[in-house]
Amino acid sequence: MAFLAELAASRATGAGLASVGVFWGGFAAYLPDYKAAAGASDAEMGLVLILSAAGGMAAMAASPRIMVALGRAMLPAAGALVAVAAFLPLLAGDIISLGLVLLAMGATMSTLDIASNVRISEREARDGLHLMNLNHALFSFSFGASAFGCGLARKAGLGPEFVAPVLFLVLLLLAAVMAERADATPPAAATGGEAAASPWGAILPAAAILFAAFVSENATESWSALYIERTLGGPAGEGSFGPAMLGLTMGIGRLSGQFLAARLGEARLVAGSALLGVAGALVVALAPAPAVAVVGVALIGLGVAVVVPSANSLLGRAVAPEQRAYAISRSWMIGFTGFFLGPVGMGLIAETVGLRWSFAAVAVAMALILPGLARLSRR
Repeated sequence: MAFLAELAASRATGAGLASVGVFWGGFAAYLPDYKAAAGASDAEMGLVLILSAAGGMAAMAASPRIMVALGRAMLPAAGALVAVAAFLPLLAGDIISLGLVLLAMGATMSTLDIASNVRISEREARDGLHLMNLNHALFSFSFGASAFGCGLARKAGLGPEFVAPVLFLVLLLLAAVMAERADATPPAAATGGEAAASPWGAILPAAAILFAAFVSENATESWSALYIERTLGGPAGEGSFGPAMLGLTMGIGRLSGQFLAARLGEARLVAGSALLGVAGALVVALAPAPAVAVVGVALIGLGVAVVVPSANSLLGRAVAPEQRAYAISRSWMIGFTGFFLGPVGMGLIAETVGLRWSFAAVAVAMALILPGLARLSRR
């Protein structure tokens, strides 16, 4: 019965994170097509993906004040923008237009993402429920389902122009589900004094954990399709099984984390998961065939699954209620730079020594979760 209560409490926020998953899953499946249409090299693709993170960071900086202004309308309004953004990748015909599209996509997705996470943290504090892993599991399952479905469409010869209207309709439906009840807790506005007094001793280690997790997740999400098809010789469309497996196993990991966190505690759960992710990245780097790489991606997914939601929960409990939106948005702003360095680093390493070494770097990133976790756990 407790799980049913958690599902009911996650209706609006779960739909929000599911929308982000549906969008990025479809984008990841068609990433080789967008890269080819823009005529981008590995290094150029890595660099242009920076703009997605730049747009996201700008949105995170503004999100606390926007949430105060829009109140209960925040989630459905952001969800409607995400639905419209389903058509943006079709506008990318060269490297410059692709960069502008990624900038807009990053801002749109992050607005909905951070708003959903703040709402989840508020609901956890108000009702005493464990909701982070469940909500993030909905993101992962949606990402995996979208990547898998769009991968099948791509393998059948359907271009992104045929898939975008379908994504739009699905995302618009999810936006309608995001309407919040009248008793939804409004976000507390962080004044300058509150911001200045924020406990950066908790924000910084949480940001370090998020950074390492975002590097690992986004690098695997963005480059596993290319790695499977180009480095390992998989046929067109088979590369989408990489991001699809990542989404599926992250969903399974987060759903399991919903129950394991109560038994093991978030800190132990994250530590074991980080080590599993290290092993998975090494499997991908050493994979002799696409099937082995997909198994490695599965281990990365299980490893990275609980890191972000559990770090959010740990941070949310470490700060005062009126500082929660500020602390989460600022830790995400800093940690989100992993979306800068992840794609850029993967692209530069791939250009220099190949994608195998890029996934070896993912193993290092997963290992770096442990020092930040040790510091945050002492708060």
